[in-house]
Amino acid sequence: MAEKGIYGLILKTNGAVLSVGALGEVTFPAGWYIYVGSALGSGGLARVDRHIRVYRGTGDHRPRWHIDRLLTDKRFVLTAAVCGKTTNPLECTFARRLGGEGMRGFGCSDCQCITHLLYRNDNPQKGCCHALDSCGCIPVVIPRHNGF
Repeated sequence: MAEKGIYGLILKTNGAVLSVGALGEVTFPAGWYIYVGSALGSGGLARVDRHIRVYRGTGDHRPRWHIDRLLTDKRFVLTAAVCGKTTNPLECTFARRLGGEGMRGFGCSDCQCITHLLYRNDNPQKGCCHALDSCGCIPVVIPRHNGF
């Protein structure tokens, strides 16, 4: 069985406007974005590998989720993935602990959260690690130079 957990994908953009499914046309100001996801299904944290393949344009990269729209747009650069192993449903807790501004309705259609895509002016990698730690997870960072 694959290891399960939660994760944050860290992306950077100089700004973009793009269509995101039912959210319609969305304006993304320049800056950093953290997409919070859950990997509690049968594939576990292999879901992060799928996101990286979508970003690289290899394998199955048909847009399936909101985040796929950003991963397939060249104006967004995936800089890191921060993962934490857990079998507990902590995705929403992780998003709340990160807090701050975000894109309303993004990536949270299956919960009561306002968003699972949070905005930052500066690189949020350390903040993601701290938030995962506060959820009881040991953060593991997959940096961009690791193949994506």
